[in-house]
Amino acid sequence: MKRIPLEPDFNAWREAAREALHLGYRPEELDLQDSTIPSTLDLTLESSDTPTGLPIPTPHTSKVFLEAAEYAAVHRDPQRWNLLYRILYRLQTNRNLLKISVDPDIAELERLESQVRRDLHKMHAFVRFRMVLEPGDPSGRPIVVDESLPNEPGPHHLVLATPTPFGLNHTALPHCDPDPHVTPTPSQPDTCEHFIAWYQPDHRILPLAAPFFAERFSVMRWTILTPDASVSWDPTSKQLTFAPGLPRESAPAEDELEDLWRSYYASIYNPARLNPEMMRSEMPVRYWKNLPEISLLPDLIIKSQSRVSDMVTRQQQQPSAQPFVPENHSLPTLRAALPACKGCDLYQHATQVVPGAGAAHAKLILVGEQPGDQEDLQGEPFVGPAGKILDRVMAELNIDRSKIYVTNAVKHFKFVQRGKLRLHQNPRMSEINACRPWLLAEVDSIHPRVILCLGASASKSLFGGTFALMRDHGKILQTPYANQVIATIHPSAVLRARDKESGEQLYNFLRDDMALAWHTAQKAV
Repeated sequence: MKRIPLEPDFNAWREAAREALHLGYRPEELDLQDSTIPSTLDLTLESSDTPTGLPIPTPHTSKVFLEAAEYAAVHRDPQRWNLLYRILYRLQTNRNLLKISVDPDIAELERLESQVRRDLHKMHAFVRFRMVLEPGDPSGRPIVVDESLPNEPGPHHLVLATPTPFGLNHTALPHCDPDPHVTPTPSQPDTCEHFIAWYQPDHRILPLAAPFFAERFSVMRWTILTPDASVSWDPTSKQLTFAPGLPRESAPAEDELEDLWRSYYASIYNPARLNPEMMRSEMPVRYWKNLPEISLLPDLIIKSQSRVSDMVTRQQQQPSAQPFVPENHSLPTLRAALPACKGCDLYQHATQVVPGAGAAHAKLILVGEQPGDQEDLQGEPFVGPAGKILDRVMAELNIDRSKIYVTNAVKHFKFVQRGKLRLHQNPRMSEINACRPWLLAEVDSIHPRVILCLGASASKSLFGGTFALMRDHGKILQTPYANQVIATIHPSAVLRARDKESGEQLYNFLRDDMALAWHTAQKAV
């Protein structure tokens, strides 16, 4: 049997495999060993055995196999090289081999690839950079220095210490003097800033992971250290440079960015979704050493129940118009009760409340966002510029406005004062929720066949805050409040179009969705 030690490099395996196929080595006549694992090496690297298979001068492979093999090649399984050669050899006579998932070799290849992909996913999520500064920095923030050098006055070079059989090999990063005439910006940060992360993956995935970080942090100068290898990114030359691995001690200690990260993590932590078992599954203990936020978790978990209770209490205290909505939902009763509503703060600045208007038993309800400036002054819905667009659409479709009911999700005008002008402001979700009881009371009184929501705010009032208007407009959907609800753009979107062509397109959206709602409402139940 011929034994060949290989470095943990996919291209090295490809060269060895290509030569072995040329010579005619069968898989059982070849042992491709991982040179980084001494226990797998035999003292005799090559025996006198000669190949017994047929030479394959032009081996066949496929893109699918090479992609899977590239992932499997960075796995730490010492038999991965032999597995890949065995599959490659079999592919020469069975080109459908990769489709046979129950084949032991293919199943093993898929297992290795899956584990490496999962490891990559974890590295993308769990790498944490720490900021250091190269020479020229007066701030005294931590830098990686060669501790063995004398403490000379002046700044040190940024040094990475690489262990070798002969001691530590010290590599100083290039000297950096910041340009005093250049003000750092997000797209052009301080050229002397350097970010370093230390991470210990399960497999040798750094070459596969590095391009992700180069794209994500393209304007930063950074280095990622792992026990197997290290990689640095130069934002000026846009190049990745690989070097030997380094121990954890070569990375810098904590910096002020980690306090910011912990503050951010604590702010986005949702105690209502606490699931310790899932957390351990998605964030295994072996990764904790890479994560500064881990120090916060015990306290966050302990306080989760009390925070959830506080959230429930605050939810119960959210502003709502419900106390002002009468039990009798007839339209005259609702119209009489509306002026007294103080369910949110919008009543304090609006001229008056704007109730709905139209047929008491309409088959179709149109729900807008909120009154505009003219609606606020006149006390009627859709009488301003957006109302003229709406009237034009209904005229084209031969819809009699007196036969439908028109209202708004929010009953008061929300605006910001600019001199003598009152500029429209979108209502917050809390204001939409506060006013929903009025809208639901109107729907309960009329019992329409169809509701047409005009714009995002009206849609969110019935579908919830995550509703995507441009994705789902023109679809007949169900809600707890009505069986047939359609969402479309608000007429004011036509007025705000950036050009004539866009305006015509938006107008057509509105007209088509209005036609769908009207024809659906006319159908017999």
